[in-house]
Amino acid sequence: MPVATDRVVVQNRAMATPRYTHGHHASVLRSHSWRTVENSAAYLLPHLDAGLAVLDVGCGPGTITLDLARRVAPGRVIGLDASETAIATARQSADTTAIAGSGINVEFVVGDAYALDLPDASVDVVHAHQVLQHLTDPVGALVEWRRVVRPGGIVAARDADYEVFSWWPADPRLDRWLGWYRDAARRNGGEPDAGRQLLAWAHAAGFADVTAGASIWCFATPDDRDWWSSTWADRVTVSAFGTQLVAEGIASEDDVAAIADAFREWARHPDAYWTIPHGEIICRR
Repeated sequence: MPVATDRVVVQNRAMATPRYTHGHHASVLRSHSWRTVENSAAYLLPHLDAGLAVLDVGCGPGTITLDLARRVAPGRVIGLDASETAIATARQSADTTAIAGSGINVEFVVGDAYALDLPDASVDVVHAHQVLQHLTDPVGALVEWRRVVRPGGIVAARDADYEVFSWWPADPRLDRWLGWYRDAARRNGGEPDAGRQLLAWAHAAGFADVTAGASIWCFATPDDRDWWSSTWADRVTVSAFGTQLVAEGIASEDDVAAIADAFREWARHPDAYWTIPHGEIICRR
């Protein structure tokens, strides 16, 4: 049933804001820094025009945010993340990017996706990439994002669907990795198979005009395989995800090392191929 109000009161913020499965280790931020509007938010491109005000929720290291700012300049773009580490990285990236005098208007702030420090109807676009899958209350977050969007504006979200990740060659170690990831994500309050649920969450948040779609990432060239495998080999051993696997008895240190080896071996195979399906929604206010 659609939510009847534009605001949601989070009764227990500790429950609503779960532990972020990936954490903010340098290996994670390096992976996220690969993302651009073209490779991670192409579905949003037809809705971007010069002068729009955009909020990028869960912006991480800010590469998508900066790309959005270039595309809507001189419109204002805000990148928001709960992590001070991520925001510091994003600000550093903005400082080292040639934006002075370019008309690009971007800022990065630490904030709460459930309680935005913005007035009602104050932005044209709210964008979130790979965010809702990590939230205990994705519908509540969408309600809050809907609040700050002007009439005629949009909320856009894209999330992966881990259950339908696919790769070749087959490797039982990678099967175990996927099962462990989905287990850890749910222990942390998230939903790793979020992509297929975006439309339902949007309707539950009170959006009546929703366009749903899908797209994939595909890693099949030598460079792409090397990048994807090396980031995950690091993430599974040194990021918060790998630490959680061992600390909670999901896997042993030897198990984790074997997964890292599996990623590296996969990348060296001449036929290596990996696809990641994503769900996408454009929600009209």
